[in-house]
Amino acid sequence: MIRSVQFEGITVSYRVTGSGRPVVLLHGYLEAAGVWEPLTERLEKEFRVISVDLPGHGDSGVKSECHTMEFLAGAVRAVVSDAGEERVVLAGHSLGGYVALAFVELYPGLLAGYVLFHSHPHADTAEAVSRRKREIAVVAAGRKNIMYPGNVSMMFAKKNLGSMAGALERVKLIASRNPGEGIIALLNGMIARPSRQLVLEEGRLPLLWVLGRDDLYFSPGKALRETKLPENAEVVILENSGHLGFIEETQRSAELLTVFIRKLKW
Repeated sequence: MIRSVQFEGITVSYRVTGSGRPVVLLHGYLEAAGVWEPLTERLEKEFRVISVDLPGHGDSGVKSECHTMEFLAGAVRAVVSDAGEERVVLAGHSLGGYVALAFVELYPGLLAGYVLFHSHPHADTAEAVSRRKREIAVVAAGRKNIMYPGNVSMMFAKKNLGSMAGALERVKLIASRNPGEGIIALLNGMIARPSRQLVLEEGRLPLLWVLGRDDLYFSPGKALRETKLPENAEVVILENSGHLGFIEETQRSAELLTVFIRKLKW
């Protein structure tokens, strides 16, 4: 079921399926709620799954030239309220993980725990800022179509590109539908985001951190070197995944989430 809620003058679209304990899924940059469908089909058998189109992507509106992580977290909070939930598990992929960490900082009382898929708590490096600014220039020039195919291809482990050609094309199609102004808003928001390393390290909430062995965007080794894990955090490295483990290893990802959610205190 597709629903929507108004937040700060824009429409925020989200999907609801299944029943049980609620898990909210937050997609990454160049994605939309539909990217979670393979995982949702498994989770909905036991959980109420809420997949959000973050403002700027999918069917949600664009508020400004910069969608900060705090703004996006506020939009997710509006979705949680509109869906009638008092407490949820939040799972964010990449950019969605940045939003999840902002949500942990701002609204911890609404969470039983959270999951980071191929994400991290650090601010952008100078190199990442430069790369994002180049992408902004490309999109502003009306040439987003030359950018996203390469970005999406890099999300998959190289060894999976042949066997997952259908999934690759599906993610490319999702990326192609995102408006240029929304892409720019999210790029600016990622540039502006602060480090939330301390938010993760203080262990306010249980965390499941899922990383891909062959992730070309963020290596698991770097993640573990730069972050001190709290006692209530668990790290799992998907050995056959790049940046899209919930697609590249869907069944394994569903099992990890299911076990994590079942053992949380509600």
